[in-house]
Amino acid sequence: MAVTKPPIGALQALSAAALLLPGLAQRPVQAAELESVDFQYGHYQEGNRAVYGQGSDPVTSQKFVAKAPNYLNPIEADSLRGSARIAFSDRLKFAFNYTQDTWSGATPIATAPAITGNSALKYDPTYTTITGASPLLSGGAAFYADRNGRLYEVATTGEFDPDTGSPIFAPGAPADRLTHVMVGASPELRQQGDFKLSYDWDEAAASLGGGTSVENDYESRFANLGLRLDFNQKRTSLNFGASYTNSATQATLDPLSQGYFSQGPAYNDLAQLSTDYNAAGEAIAEHWNSRVTGARIDKEYDIIVNRNGVHIPSLRSTTLRGNRQDWGAELGLSQVLTPHAVLALDMSYTRSDGFLGNPYKAVYAYNALVTPGQDLNQPLLYSARGSGIYEARPIVRNQFNWHVGYSQFVEPLDAALHFNYRFGHDDWGIDAHTFDADWVQPLGMGWTITPTLRYYSQSAAEFYAPYFTTITETATDPDTGETTYRPIKALPKHYSSDQRLSGYGALSGGVVVAKQFARGLKLQVGFEYYSHRGSLKLGGGGEQDFADYDYWSANAALSVNFAQLGRGSGAGDGHRHGGHAGAAAPAGVMFAHTLNQAGDWMLGYRYQRSEQAGAMLHGDRAVGQADIAANGCEGATCAMAPAYMAMNMHMLELMYAPSDWLTLMLMPQWMDMAMDMTMLVDERDGNGHSHASKMINTHQTGGIGDTGLYALFKVLAFDRQQLVLSLGGSAPTGDVNWVWRRNSPASSTGETPMDYGMQTGSGTWDFKPSLTYSGAWQDWLWGAQAGGTLRLQHHNEAKYALGDVFQGSVWGGYQLTDWLSGSVRGIYSWQDKLRGHYPNNSLGQPYSGHDGTFDKTSNYGGQFVDLGLGLNVQFREGALAGHGLKLEWLQPLYTKFNGYQLDRDYTLNANWSYDF
Repeated sequence: MAVTKPPIGALQALSAAALLLPGLAQRPVQAAELESVDFQYGHYQEGNRAVYGQGSDPVTSQKFVAKAPNYLNPIEADSLRGSARIAFSDRLKFAFNYTQDTWSGATPIATAPAITGNSALKYDPTYTTITGASPLLSGGAAFYADRNGRLYEVATTGEFDPDTGSPIFAPGAPADRLTHVMVGASPELRQQGDFKLSYDWDEAAASLGGGTSVENDYESRFANLGLRLDFNQKRTSLNFGASYTNSATQATLDPLSQGYFSQGPAYNDLAQLSTDYNAAGEAIAEHWNSRVTGARIDKEYDIIVNRNGVHIPSLRSTTLRGNRQDWGAELGLSQVLTPHAVLALDMSYTRSDGFLGNPYKAVYAYNALVTPGQDLNQPLLYSARGSGIYEARPIVRNQFNWHVGYSQFVEPLDAALHFNYRFGHDDWGIDAHTFDADWVQPLGMGWTITPTLRYYSQSAAEFYAPYFTTITETATDPDTGETTYRPIKALPKHYSSDQRLSGYGALSGGVVVAKQFARGLKLQVGFEYYSHRGSLKLGGGGEQDFADYDYWSANAALSVNFAQLGRGSGAGDGHRHGGHAGAAAPAGVMFAHTLNQAGDWMLGYRYQRSEQAGAMLHGDRAVGQADIAANGCEGATCAMAPAYMAMNMHMLELMYAPSDWLTLMLMPQWMDMAMDMTMLVDERDGNGHSHASKMINTHQTGGIGDTGLYALFKVLAFDRQQLVLSLGGSAPTGDVNWVWRRNSPASSTGETPMDYGMQTGSGTWDFKPSLTYSGAWQDWLWGAQAGGTLRLQHHNEAKYALGDVFQGSVWGGYQLTDWLSGSVRGIYSWQDKLRGHYPNNSLGQPYSGHDGTFDKTSNYGGQFVDLGLGLNVQFREGALAGHGLKLEWLQPLYTKFNGYQLDRDYTLNANWSYDF
């Protein structure tokens, strides 16, 4: 159909056009303007960063610096967001948002001169000391540097010191190449929930909001207030905002990196320096002191008992705990300039205090020893002993931001232009400029395209440097032979090599395409490409190109406007909101019904949570640790077993009936999982006492799962009875290549494939047929379903395939009221064990993982019997007509596993649906 200019006017068209951009939020007091729900998925993917190392010619032994192979996976992240906006009345409105992010991959932990790596550069993924490509950068090699920071290789002169006989060195060829030191990270999960309650008067509006964000190592709680005052017949608006955030960091420092980075003066013999030097260089010896970082260090030592009863200290676990507070205030003005133009001016202030550092970032520091009277203008010889120190930032930060925005409606093209400029300044020395623009262009038939362009530039923080140098004067008393040390240049009080504090520029561009469907449905997809370059810094002087990287991001969003749906479907007609024959099927039953008539739609959301805890089972009997250790790993000795596992699954259902007898369904899904593991201790010490297990690791995964595509056929439908045949399956959009970080220097990449059960997809095309019968008589309800999953490929790209599945269930229920029914369901499930296994390693050996029961393919699948208790709510009239809500609790009755697995605890199913 043709798109005509909406009657809401040019100014409202500007606002409506702006809302087409994914992630573009309205002002706080407008957050609950419409009754709607939104679902958004996004993916972020960095490019592989360049790293450099030092090698030597095998013939001439001449050293060189070259690009090193980087075997670590770059950072990628998946994000899921759901939001709901509900109007309790014309004036009182409520909004709720839930966001879940999962990320993993390698990130820079520090930066160093590439020539400081003294290991040979080898292009072999099994080599364990690839300089620059792993956290094992060896800083033992020395280099020369002049007062301008120019680096030179160390060259021999062929001469020797007459007193010591040591060779005499001199500056060699220039060697200015720097490199990031990369470290991998296991998948991490962040969950955030926030709300906003707002009230509108004729000439004003107010809002109150808050929320919390939780990660394994970080948690924050926040609250905000907003106020808007309208003047001049709403042509002028003043906006006030205030916010408060309280955050807590509890980070376990990387055990592997702790061998190379310290929390004290553990580099370059500083521990041997005099008291005077330590006093002058207090920031070195006390850089984790609470006066500097706002944090404190707790150290815990695990004890492992080997099979001979010998106690062996394991890797040290060091936990950093710190708190921070952020106070913010904002003042804004928006002014209607003409019927086609709006100007916005804003300013904000944020004060942060407490622990403001990053517990996973470190710096390399190198010291030069000089003699009295030595010419400091000449290049000096710097060296270190391979270790660095964790960064130390100030405990206070004051930030100021100014913003000007201009929006112009272009009437001849029915389009809108938005331009924004932002300037930020803080007392860390960072000045930031942001320019962004977008053009919102309707194309007709409900289509809109929005190209976007953004440029960002910032100066470096005052305490940032890629690496740091110090100078110490040393002298020997000729009479006593005592050596003294005097600091000439000490490490500053605050220091960081985090590239995000460096000077750089960034240029990004993207496009958003949106389609407005009938009945209030809108789908939009967006793509952005981002380039981070030191050379793009405004005015020049940015970081060197070792810090350059690129990323791309993509997102898709579905928005549903309840008000438009109600107007489009006619809230009073029975076939829309009167329900369907399978409406009372329990929450855990999918594919139980078709839509009633051609042209009908249904939007649904399904949530499932299942937990495993308690005893380990072999088949259907509980087993002890000695049995698991000896027999649970297919002939190898098991070192670990699961202690707890939780799985959350979010599924979006979109159904459409092209005819009375056929319904099509699209079902994307998101999954996240967490597992706690324990060390198996099956031996006894000399006193005959058994040592208890200790939880030694928790790991997570999360992201988009496999996408379901189904066709549901109404085979029979008569007298409140229905027979539905579902044919379809899932596409392998989920990931089967999740890895986790191994805290062992025996691995050059430190990455190991995640357990089979922790992957977010099957990796195979799967056929999932089902046949469902449901019926009702008076207030009684019943039904039965048989279905399964058949893997259509022998193995996936990771060289394994999940087992086939069969499931059958029967249920009965009773209509307690016109809108509420209860159900009881019995379920039998069978799942085969896995086929294949992860590829052999570079030595041709089978994948062994961390020698846990979950690494063995025979320890998957089994036979299960469950009892389900459910409640179903179906709203048939009023403001909530067409909405449905279902809950079902599944309690395991019988479990017989294949191999050794952790007992099942429960499963919870929850569904929301809306027919229109």
